[in-house]
Amino acid sequence: MLFSSMTFIFIFLPLVCGLYFLVPGRKLKNIVLCLFSLLFYAWGEPFYIFLMIFSVLINYIGALGISRSALLPQKKKIIFIITVTLNLLILFFFKYEGFFASNVNRLLRFCPSAPASLIPVVRLSLPLGISFYTFQALSYVIDVYKQKVQVQRSFFRLLLYVSLFPQLIAGPIVRYSQVEDEIENRKESLKLFCDGLFVFMKGMCCKVLFSNNLAVIADGLFSDYRDAPGILVWLAALAYMLQIYFDFSGYSKMAIGLGKMFGFSFPENFNYPYTAVSVTDFWKRWHMTLSAWFRDYVYIPLGGNRCSAARHIFNLCVTWFLTGFWHGASWNFILWGAWYAFFLVIEKYLFKTERKTAAGRFCGRFCTFFIVLFGWIIFRTENLSEIAGTVKRLFDFTSMESLRMYCMNHAAVCSRLIFIIPSLIFAGSLPVYAQKFHSTVSCSRRTAVIQKTLSVLSVFFTLAGFTASLCLLVADTYNPFIYFRF
Repeated sequence: MLFSSMTFIFIFLPLVCGLYFLVPGRKLKNIVLCLFSLLFYAWGEPFYIFLMIFSVLINYIGALGISRSALLPQKKKIIFIITVTLNLLILFFFKYEGFFASNVNRLLRFCPSAPASLIPVVRLSLPLGISFYTFQALSYVIDVYKQKVQVQRSFFRLLLYVSLFPQLIAGPIVRYSQVEDEIENRKESLKLFCDGLFVFMKGMCCKVLFSNNLAVIADGLFSDYRDAPGILVWLAALAYMLQIYFDFSGYSKMAIGLGKMFGFSFPENFNYPYTAVSVTDFWKRWHMTLSAWFRDYVYIPLGGNRCSAARHIFNLCVTWFLTGFWHGASWNFILWGAWYAFFLVIEKYLFKTERKTAAGRFCGRFCTFFIVLFGWIIFRTENLSEIAGTVKRLFDFTSMESLRMYCMNHAAVCSRLIFIIPSLIFAGSLPVYAQKFHSTVSCSRRTAVIQKTLSVLSVFFTLAGFTASLCLLVADTYNPFIYFRF
């Protein structure tokens, strides 16, 4: 079930909100949230809900075993390793078994004496959100082992933490330490509910008004990239770059808004990444909860940057190999991780990433923009030969007449190109400057009048955008969601 669906907005959300605020007491409210969260997951994955519950049970038992004070450190370590291994085995089987089996069998073709197919390829649909809820569960077990959080002795509360529907399918990746107290002691209020609803509507506008229209451009032009003029392939890459941002940041906003409606404070996941002045800066702004997860549970345990240069480069490469592979069982994701590892190493050891002057910041933004743009081409194109073909088409400068003919034959796609302009504006520096202006205004004498005007305008445009989004959803327009496959 998508947040940006009529079923969710007009049936599921009113039902869960109505029951949640009608029942008294924290325990009953948590029961309502947990039951509706399981229903939300079962709506799209009726069978795999048992897999998710089984995953929670493994981590519940493992964490309890780790927390037993009577156990020797060696026994705790063994329980910890077993629990982490079971989590990774489940993830591997459902997400990566087919990839490894196919590639091993392909290698066997070069060995005459080997059987044609040594490893059977198990073709199972990918359970929704398995990468996200597995990482949440792993962070809980690791933090219990490191004694950063207290073990949760209630299976029901741990299940609520993992299955909480706002962040279950696609994040943000919420750590147990971030909601540990809120599970039992959060406070709801009308103001929080209204603020959360407002954030939810903003996220809906990002998803439906921007991402969905950009998806028509990207999917339409990339599907026919061999015949498209080079300028349109550039626009297709730019459209996808903006689509994936508004798609995922919009979903994250909706998740954060929904969490706030029920009294939860979820971490921010995006901070205008396309204004980044370096690749390092980009990854401090893009999918921040995933970047922080790999930093804290992979990069730093490997040694981080407090080691020799060779070891530091190794740590970066391992972290980015895993980051790329986390996104999917395909060579293009591994290549995508290697792409960023390469440029991060370049930044660390060959170029200064600090941009103190205006010219330096402009140059940094320009270079980072194109590095990220080419990165998204790698990310989107599953076949490695198609990646090379797409990049080659970027530099095919055909005549204006052929461009005109292509646009005439693909009018439905090309008519949406206008959406790239407002998307660039809202993905860029305009919101940042608006926030700075608002902060400056708050210190002036006319602050009350100006702030009220800005607030009214913000509410008006958000409500207008949300209404337009609902109209588009009623019309049953194209409504994909990229991160569901991760």
